[in-house]
Amino acid sequence: MKSPKPNRLEAARLEKLQKVKDLGMDPWGQRFDDHIPISEARERCPEEPGTDGDTVRVAGRIMLRNNRGKLKFYHIKDWSGRIQLMVSRGDLSDEQWELIGALDLGDLVGIDGALRVSRTGEKTIFAEKITMLCKSLAQPPEKFHGAKDVEMLLRQRSIDLIYNDGVLERMLKRTRIIHSIRQTLSGAGFTEVETPVLHAVAGGAAARPFITEHNTLGIELFMRIALELHLKRLMVGGVERVFEIGRVFRNEGIDATHNPEFTMIEIYQAYGDYQSMMDLVEKIVVDATEVLGEGMVLPWGDEQIDFTPPWPRRTYAELFLEHAGCDIGDTPAVTEIAKRLEIETDGVHPDVVVNKVFEETVEDALRGPIFVTDYPASLCPLTKRKSDNPEIAERFELFIHGMELANAYTELNDPLLQDELFRTQLDGLDEEDSMAKLDTEFLEALKIGMPPAGGMGVGIDRLVMLLTNSRSIRDVIFFPLLKPESTGGGPAATIDDKTPETPDSNETNSDE
Repeated sequence: MKSPKPNRLEAARLEKLQKVKDLGMDPWGQRFDDHIPISEARERCPEEPGTDGDTVRVAGRIMLRNNRGKLKFYHIKDWSGRIQLMVSRGDLSDEQWELIGALDLGDLVGIDGALRVSRTGEKTIFAEKITMLCKSLAQPPEKFHGAKDVEMLLRQRSIDLIYNDGVLERMLKRTRIIHSIRQTLSGAGFTEVETPVLHAVAGGAAARPFITEHNTLGIELFMRIALELHLKRLMVGGVERVFEIGRVFRNEGIDATHNPEFTMIEIYQAYGDYQSMMDLVEKIVVDATEVLGEGMVLPWGDEQIDFTPPWPRRTYAELFLEHAGCDIGDTPAVTEIAKRLEIETDGVHPDVVVNKVFEETVEDALRGPIFVTDYPASLCPLTKRKSDNPEIAERFELFIHGMELANAYTELNDPLLQDELFRTQLDGLDEEDSMAKLDTEFLEALKIGMPPAGGMGVGIDRLVMLLTNSRSIRDVIFFPLLKPESTGGGPAATIDDKTPETPDSNETNSDE
């Protein structure tokens, strides 16, 4: 199949490509040693105009240019920042000057030169040598239109990272946040592990899985919907403090806080409980906030989030009474509120109605960070009950400005009760489906004896959203799932989308 004929702009770049080759240079570059980040070059630049600074070597992409005959100015950018480049005809050989004429916006170049401050106060490298590192054949997006086309940028994230200031910085913050989480947990004696992504049983959460097949074994497999059950099996085996940061896959709806493929962390601590998990997640988030170096009060749209510990802890019942205006045990009053909110009540368990009212009246009002503790036991049957009140489960959810960030329990380790509750949850399914979703290997491991433990799931993507003032999960994932272009294009995950979702489970440590 023949390649399409280049347009005028592409043809011009191809001509310059040939010019680089005619100069005997490799337009695709070679190894370029001993260069420093542009941010370091800026730090080493003298403050006073006219003062000679160090000679440095940097590499970057040409972002702007201003030709003034025998004096040319460029802005080049790498992952750490930007700096101005000044090129004077008198400082370069004839061959180097010809190379200058072959440069385009988007080209990657290596620069050797002296640091000075220009007469206008701009930190500048005065070029002494230019090395072609990669010729760009693609025309950059038009500044005020192409670089703002959300659909195009999501499909071509490379362009977004290059041409929109703040995108790469946000993604690098994500990396620092995840590194901080690992450091916090390692310092607390936790062991990081990796568990299977392909599961024979779609367990650990009530969510619709992605299904695949192993050709050789001829068996159906599920992309994992949670990390929980394998980590608990490791705890049975003696890994007493364990965590995993990994991708989880749910074949469900998409919106501003949900992507079918997302990153979460699950953490389990033997001989702990949900109270110890509260202490731990508070430290995890505070440490990650401090790593960013922007203070403990961060912007969130027109509001601010104060991450300064300690965070308030309020019971589910207290918050319900405060915001809904009645006691959770006052069924007639709760039913009246539910009807007013157009929540279905006929044939629905009273505690389920209570929780729907809670979601509608309480969650959005939680500015946070705030721990919501002590849920009705019927909403989380696989969680340990409080010893002094079996109607209450030892569970919390961490909310920050209406967004659920973490979900944690004192884990149920009674294998007989766990088996019974698993099977109760599966009532109504036919026998084949029931056996497909009953993780017998986990139940057998539980019979060996799992220590009392606290367990928790935290949504990494949501944490990054909160710490970087990002209102959509698409903004903190390098490559979010998108609709096929053939359908008319546009990202699948938009706030206005009405893609149906499977209701979130109360029986998973995931917040997704």
